[in-house]
Amino acid sequence: MGDKHNVSSRKPRRPLSIFAVIALCCFFYLLGSWQKTGFRIGDGIALELTKRTYLTVPPKLGLGDRRGDLVRPSKPPVQKKVGDIKAGSEAQQGSVKVNKVSQQKFDAPELDFKAHHGYIKVNRPPEQKVDFFKQCDAEYRDYTPCQEQDRAMRFPRENMIYRERHCPTEKEKLRCLIPPPKGYKTPFPWPKSRDYAYYANVPYKSLTVQKAVQNWVQYQGDVFKFPGGGTMFPQGADAFIDELARVIPMTNGTVRTALDTGCGVASWGAYVMKRNVLPMSFAPKDNHEAQVQFALERGVPAVVGVLGSMRLPYPARAFDMTQCSRCLIPWTANDGMYLMEVDRVLRPGGYWVLSGPPINWRTYYKTWKRSKKDLHEEQQKIEDLAELLCWEKKYEKGDTAIWRKRINDRKCRRNSTSICRSRDADEGWEEKMVACITPYPKVMNRDEVAGGELKPFPARLHSVPPRIANKLVPITAELFIEDDKLWKKRMIGYKKINKMIGTTRYRNVMDMNAQLGGFAAALDSTKSWVMNVVPIIADNTLGIIYERGLIGIYHEWCEGFSTYPRTYDLIHAAGLFSLYKDKCNFEDILLEMDRILRPEGAIIVRDEVDVMNEVRKIARRMRWEVTLRDHEDGPLVPEKIMVGVKPYWLTGGTNHSTSAKP
Repeated sequence: MGDKHNVSSRKPRRPLSIFAVIALCCFFYLLGSWQKTGFRIGDGIALELTKRTYLTVPPKLGLGDRRGDLVRPSKPPVQKKVGDIKAGSEAQQGSVKVNKVSQQKFDAPELDFKAHHGYIKVNRPPEQKVDFFKQCDAEYRDYTPCQEQDRAMRFPRENMIYRERHCPTEKEKLRCLIPPPKGYKTPFPWPKSRDYAYYANVPYKSLTVQKAVQNWVQYQGDVFKFPGGGTMFPQGADAFIDELARVIPMTNGTVRTALDTGCGVASWGAYVMKRNVLPMSFAPKDNHEAQVQFALERGVPAVVGVLGSMRLPYPARAFDMTQCSRCLIPWTANDGMYLMEVDRVLRPGGYWVLSGPPINWRTYYKTWKRSKKDLHEEQQKIEDLAELLCWEKKYEKGDTAIWRKRINDRKCRRNSTSICRSRDADEGWEEKMVACITPYPKVMNRDEVAGGELKPFPARLHSVPPRIANKLVPITAELFIEDDKLWKKRMIGYKKINKMIGTTRYRNVMDMNAQLGGFAAALDSTKSWVMNVVPIIADNTLGIIYERGLIGIYHEWCEGFSTYPRTYDLIHAAGLFSLYKDKCNFEDILLEMDRILRPEGAIIVRDEVDVMNEVRKIARRMRWEVTLRDHEDGPLVPEKIMVGVKPYWLTGGTNHSTSAKP
């Protein structure tokens, strides 16, 4: 027992064992310290990739591409200077500012851009709760904010003031989603849409009765058929246009842009496009129910509008020709003010066509229930006004007369008191119409075209416009050429994202902040047309856009656009939200986009990343399927691109919230 507790009897510890224990303790201490730093073998690889400035290529939407491919750029991404265009320039003088947010990479899940002609269930991954916008009441399915009948009746009928734009106050604005009508289908593709439209999309039969003998529109089963007739061409627009083409050069690109005043269902515009002439049609929202809606459903450019007390929303010298086919505009009223407004927007050398009263009054005076004297005096007043405007009569036969505006004022017999003074001829937004004649731009000789001669289309599309070449605007030719190249590059990128761009899938296209028209010029497809919108708070470039052979309009995006719901297939907006930051509510702009975008229509929005994050949040509240993508030059560029699709949703269905009234 005593030996067991005797210390002296134990074996002494070996120095080697003690050293091993100490070594193990040190090893585990160092191992723990190394793991705490978070730097592992894979981090060395990642660091090397970072040093090489590799970029992750975002997947192409709808193309079934590989994810995570790595591509090394030949050069670091650099912002290209394209000038200082208000709210649209992505390039700034000096180096690009990069912050942590701008370096964020965005996932790009596949989006379905195809048309399905009806509601399909969208399987969404679980996500945080979203405060979706409510659905508007079904009665607002064709709501046009600034041309509503109830509001219009509060205004005087003199000079058609009550048919002009009268927008709701801030408290009156609808902040809900406009529902499609029951049975809505994706419109027929062009050119079939020129001749047919689904009844469910525009469920109004009144014109089939009112204009039955004039072949405007016919109701057949579940579709409308458009025979191509009109009040003054019941045998078809084609034959009427053939008659015009015997006087007006409509086949060689000389006449490219045309204004149709009082267009009806736009059959003239629909058929003149076969001649590569791009029409802009307008008509009021009146008892001829949904005529502009029919026009857009057919794939023809049109807006709700009227010649009343305000100037037309177009710049001076915009159109190569204008036409009135029994448009019932009182051309001689108000001292000829309406004809003077047509003269303002008509290009020197352009044509004006009048078909209908008072032309051929000797034949129709009984039908029109007017006296011979009254009609004779009206036509004589038009002849006198045309001479005062420096127009030369070129043709009159049967129901049609044609005048041509002289190329300059060297042969004009004008009274100096009738010339407009101290007014910008290009101003066309909320400008009071005045009975005065817009002066020609100055010329050096009698053969020079006032304002500059345009090349035939399509050569004019990418040529430096006369307004720039003649230094009438503060934009250089070099800037224009750079901008043109930039948009060609961007369009290539857009078509990689969505291969349906430029096809009949997107017939009606809108550019909400058109700048110099680069987007539309780069698209340049006979299967699509673009409504180039120049915001009134941006630089006034609309005259340049028209000189390129494109069409467009002035607009204030804090208000509703002059169109019906569901009238555009694709909407593009570059720099728009930065432009309107602190000007009006982003929700109002996006809800307006949703109103005019067709179900299963697509959007492309590009802007600064901070703005885009805010826009994306609102877009999700509208149930849009959206994704953010990096700039074409890589993630270091602070501008991002949002692409998306508006889903088809049904009134009263389970995929939306309850309805709401304003």
